[in-house]
Amino acid sequence: MGTPAMSRLLGQIREVYGDPIFVRSSRRLIPTPFAESMRQRIRALAAEAEALLRRDDASPMRVAIDPMDMPGSPVIEAAPLTTRPSILLEGEPLPEAFALKLATLGKAEDSRKRLAKHIATIAAGIGHSRPLTMSEAQDAFSIILDGKADPVQVGALLSVMHFRGETAAELAGFARAARAHIDIMKPEIAIDLDWPAYISPKSRRMPWFLQAALLLAQSGHRILLHGNDGSANTRGTLVSAARAIGIPVCASPAAAFDAIADVGIVYIPIAALSSQIHRLLSLYSVLETRSPIHSLMPLVNPFGAPASVMGVVRPAYRDLHRDAGSILGCRNMTILGASRDAAEATPFRSSTLLRLVDGLAEDLLVPAQPEPKAYALAGMTSLEYWHGVWEGTIRDERAVAIITHTVAVALLTMSKTAESFEEHLRRAQELWTTRRRSSARGRRNGIGS
Repeated sequence: MGTPAMSRLLGQIREVYGDPIFVRSSRRLIPTPFAESMRQRIRALAAEAEALLRRDDASPMRVAIDPMDMPGSPVIEAAPLTTRPSILLEGEPLPEAFALKLATLGKAEDSRKRLAKHIATIAAGIGHSRPLTMSEAQDAFSIILDGKADPVQVGALLSVMHFRGETAAELAGFARAARAHIDIMKPEIAIDLDWPAYISPKSRRMPWFLQAALLLAQSGHRILLHGNDGSANTRGTLVSAARAIGIPVCASPAAAFDAIADVGIVYIPIAALSSQIHRLLSLYSVLETRSPIHSLMPLVNPFGAPASVMGVVRPAYRDLHRDAGSILGCRNMTILGASRDAAEATPFRSSTLLRLVDGLAEDLLVPAQPEPKAYALAGMTSLEYWHGVWEGTIRDERAVAIITHTVAVALLTMSKTAESFEEHLRRAQELWTTRRRSSARGRRNGIGS
């Protein structure tokens, strides 16, 4: 069947059943729970159709025996070819047995058995597994966050889900569980923009987005930066850079609220919000691969900001995060195709911003601008160089373009007007020109002289 015919057929099926039939995961399209529930019934119908076309009264073909044949009997009678009915094409056990197993596990009050049910749901194999619903994913991750899961279960759930590919509903369920676990009291001062900054442990880039966030705070917006410094070469990078330009680094939500009220911006490590989530992120050093926890973190929005900007490296995950944000009820969100796991613009190549604007999905193409020549200076990746760009003692047009384009994206995300990206970019460039520098503060933190 050709692609157009299949698309038409799927459209008819969706209209009849009122179900999308397939949902997008990070890797491919996978069947919805409804589609999985229909799979075995359809196989049963197919088996019955085959039986109707089979002639049950057909007799074996008679073959004349040549009188010259030598009489005798074979040493071993060949057994008939073993086959399976079409209803079992995808393996054992029977659907009824699998459903009974899940039902039995579902009645268990023990949290480990409940989590085992969720693992069995996604890991029982082709034809016998399906993605978790949002409520199932929320329950599974809540058990892990509450410390009631067996260590083997944690690894099994995260590994299987990552290998198969997370769905938007699963990420949304994880995000709800994380928010309930962190349980931040609603602050008296509202946060304007949530800015997740969970950089890769292998990142070698300077965090220009921190300077963009500070520009926004200086213009009157309240910015929450939350993240994880990773490990190895990136340990302490964000903390050092934030302190160098005067962004407060806080170790508790209460201190973060005070800092936002005072200067309009704060960076808080995830360990200060949840040691359990921090330890789950630290599994990267054990597994040497990402897990659904890394996909989750941009969606946590712990202080409930009405707008959020995030950087998502893998293209397949950008639509996934927007879909998850929509399920969570996010009104204003922008996802950048970044080269790091933080919202930082890439102005020297054209990019598409995936957005939620008042809850509606929208794509915006931002054209590339000419890239300035790189400066042949030593130490361009040092903290002193990074701080010098903010202070104006070092001129780097390329870095300034990254900072101002990032500010423009954030302004666009928070905007309640119909201003274009170019108008926000001009505003960002003005903010850079009139920024308040922090030489004294930087010297107090041991940066510059």
